[in-house]
Amino acid sequence: MGLLETILKNVVLQDASIEKKTKISESVYKIRLKSESIKKAEFVPGYFLRLGIGIGNDDLSFKDKVRSYSVWNINKTEGYLDLAIATDSKGIGAQWAVACKENETVYFKWKKGNFLLDETADSYLMIGDLSALSHLYILKRNLPHNKQVEGLVYAQNSNDYFEDVDGSRPFNFHTLKQNPISEILNIIKEISPKLKGKIMVYIAGDSRVCIALNQYFRNELNWNTKQIKTKPFWNPDKKGLE
Repeated sequence: MGLLETILKNVVLQDASIEKKTKISESVYKIRLKSESIKKAEFVPGYFLRLGIGIGNDDLSFKDKVRSYSVWNINKTEGYLDLAIATDSKGIGAQWAVACKENETVYFKWKKGNFLLDETADSYLMIGDLSALSHLYILKRNLPHNKQVEGLVYAQNSNDYFEDVDGSRPFNFHTLKQNPISEILNIIKEISPKLKGKIMVYIAGDSRVCIALNQYFRNELNWNTKQIKTKPFWNPDKKGLE
């Protein structure tokens, strides 16, 4: 282990143990991390976790040793949090999720970002692929019950979908190929007239979809930028994009 990794492990990152690992769909694992530090965490729904999945693996480049994942659920009283990690990409993080075992120690750091819970709207439209599902779940679950929420989640394989931690499936699931801009726009045109009052849209997942839909809401529907929240989780031409 090099000097940078030693500093990363002992100074920058906190440690947790993998309390439980469960396969919850054809390509997704639920991984529960437990740590005393989680009990003291300042948390807002929408936070990410930077996970040092490659600490100690000399075969990985330094940039590949850390991956970011949405916090799907957190219980500060008991000191644990849940991640949902999709493995269909076959990338570094996916390989780790398949290979990791219960009781192993992992190292992490909180990442806040801007893709957070915002309760100021009356109705919400949430759009994303499988990589964004757990993030959209925690946002939806923490909105007040009087908010109107419509969801559009898509994947290439319907067997990849999984329920939220409370057993609910609050979004409409669609089986679509990658980068299905035309299909998504058609569905949005059906959903958007149902939204009432002040509207906000969350768009996450494939960066190509995020860009196209951001332009659509701004240029075609003339929405204010404050109504549009986007977060590209991945890009087919890049590696390691959150």
